[in-house]
Amino acid sequence: MSLFIQILRFISWPSLCGLLIGIVVLQYQQLERLDKNIRGNSQETRASSNLSFVNSIKKASPSVVGITATRFDVESVERASDDQLNLYLEEQDSLGSGVIVSDDGFILTNLHVVDNLFDLFDTEVTLNDGRRTPATVIAWDKANDLAVLHINMDNLTPIEIGDPEKSRVGDFVFAIGYPRNIGQSASLGIVSAITNNTDSTVSIIQTDAAINPGNSGGALIDSNGSLIGINSSIFSESGKFEGIGFATPSTIAIKSMKELVSRAIEANSGYLGVITGEALTSESSQIFFGIDNIRGMLVESVDRGGAAKRAGIKPGDVITRVEETDVVNAEHILKEIRNKKPGEEITVQIFRDGKTLTLLTNLGFGEARIIDPTVEN
Repeated sequence: MSLFIQILRFISWPSLCGLLIGIVVLQYQQLERLDKNIRGNSQETRASSNLSFVNSIKKASPSVVGITATRFDVESVERASDDQLNLYLEEQDSLGSGVIVSDDGFILTNLHVVDNLFDLFDTEVTLNDGRRTPATVIAWDKANDLAVLHINMDNLTPIEIGDPEKSRVGDFVFAIGYPRNIGQSASLGIVSAITNNTDSTVSIIQTDAAINPGNSGGALIDSNGSLIGINSSIFSESGKFEGIGFATPSTIAIKSMKELVSRAIEANSGYLGVITGEALTSESSQIFFGIDNIRGMLVESVDRGGAAKRAGIKPGDVITRVEETDVVNAEHILKEIRNKKPGEEITVQIFRDGKTLTLLTNLGFGEARIIDPTVEN
C-alpha cells in the first residue's frame, strides 16, 4: 500500500503540471481567437467608416446645371375705370436646377422652375465647369411638372440613366442641385418610400435627402451615380425642408422628354441666330474689304448662346453661301434654314479677313413654339 502511495505521489505532480499547462495553452488559444475577432471587427468598422461615394458624385455632377429664370408676377392691380384694370408686374429671378440628358443639349427640369405668367421665358443655364449660356424652353409637361430646355454648347456630359424600378426602401440616394444660389452641392439620404402605379411601375420616389429651394429640377442619383429621379417637391408645413422630399422617376421623366423633344422638333424650324445687315454690292464690298467682288450678307450681331455662335460665326463676317445656295440677300439664308429642323447640320460659308471659311453648323431652336402634351394641336 505504501508503495502504491509513493507511485501515486511520483506521477501526480507531472500530471498536475501537464494539466495546468494544457489549461494555459487552451486559454492562450482562446485569447488569440478573441484578438483576431476584435481585429477583424475593427477593420470592418474602419472600412465602413471610410465608406465614400465620391466617385458617384463625381460621375453625375457635370450633368447637373443651375437654372436662373426671370419670371413676371402680378404685383398689384389698379382699377383705372369701370371697364379697365391696370396690372403692375414684378420681375424676379426663379432659381432651380436641371439635368443634361443628351449631348445634343437637352436639359430636364421642373416646369415650376421656368414657368412664367405670360410664357415669356428668359432662362440662363450655369454648368458645373462655370460656363453660362442662355437656354430655350422648348416644351413642358404640366401633369408631371416637367420642362425641357435646349442649349447650343459643345463638350456636354449627359447623365447616365438608372432604373428606379430596381430601387428599394433603404437604398442610399443623393440629391444634386444648386440650393439657394450657393453653387452645386449634394445631400445624402435614403429611399424613404416608393409609390407605385396600378401596373406596379414606380410613380413617385420619396426621400429624406435634403431638397432645398433651388434643388428643384436637379438629379436624384443612386449609389452608382445614375439618375433615378428628377427632384420635384417637398412636404412641409413650415416651407422648409423637413425630411420629406419627392422625385419624379427617371422612367417617367425620360419617356416624357423624348415625346416632347420629338414634337418640338417637328413643330419648329431650325434657327441660326444671326442678325444681318445690308446685302453687299460692288460699292459696299469695296468700302468694307477693299475689293469689289464679295457678295453676301454682312453679320451685324450673333445671338449669345445661339447656333451661329457655337459654329464660330462672328460679327463682321459675310455669309456668302448656305448649303448649295449662294447668298445675295437674306431670303437666300432663310430659304435654306426654314426647311431644316433643330439639330440638323448645315454648312455655312463665310468671308473673313480675306479668306473663305466653311463652318459646320448645328441649327438650334429660336423663339420656340412651346409644346404641351395636354394641349391638342
